[in-house]
Amino acid sequence: MARREKPAGATPAQKPKKKRFARTRQLKQVYDMTVRVDPGAKWWLLLAFAGPVVLGLLIGLLVDHPIYFTILGLLVGVLAGMFVLGRRAERAAYVNLKGQKGAAGAALSSIRRGWTIEQEPVAAEARTQDMVFRATGRGGIVLVGDGPPTRVKKLLEAERRKVARIVPNVPVHLFTVGDGDTEGEVPLHKLASRVQRLKPQLTKQEVAAVQKRLRALGGIRPPVPKGIDPMRARPDRKAMRGR
Repeated sequence: MARREKPAGATPAQKPKKKRFARTRQLKQVYDMTVRVDPGAKWWLLLAFAGPVVLGLLIGLLVDHPIYFTILGLLVGVLAGMFVLGRRAERAAYVNLKGQKGAAGAALSSIRRGWTIEQEPVAAEARTQDMVFRATGRGGIVLVGDGPPTRVKKLLEAERRKVARIVPNVPVHLFTVGDGDTEGEVPLHKLASRVQRLKPQLTKQEVAAVQKRLRALGGIRPPVPKGIDPMRARPDRKAMRGR
């Protein structure tokens, strides 16, 4: 009787190994990206890993349990190294985003909970490509300008007036992404934390009602060419007949 061949593919024992390799590759990619942007990160990682190991060894020698405390220090060192890598990688990602169009929206999107982030800009200037992004939460409404602070201020103020007409009693916070030298200007890597630190002023029910009203504003509408009234435009009947 012929033996049935097993279908090609990874065996159950190989699947965890592939996952481990995938995680290792991903970790290496994160490390390479971080060190490329922030060369000093490797020394902080080394300190975060080696510090607990050395400390554990010293404590172990004092209490006559060097192996136990060294292993404990090794585990703590791995956790500390992962934490430092995560923070440095996040900072490096913001450095890569800095100066790119839509960077403010990407920074807002890193907020995981408590705020509803509009994925598309709610206002934009076609000529300069300046944009305004919006977030809504218990702290109120946040409008973030993406562009040179002195230039995007006018676009921000216009959007603030528009929002105030729809929800007049809701606090509106204006931010612009920059170096943090002037009031309302926030560095890109601090934008998410600054928004999350806003004091709650609305209930969850009020936030839901505000979001419902803001949907009436819609998104960015494509501009109508000057000199054309779409309500009065008439088809060219001669062209339709092929003349």
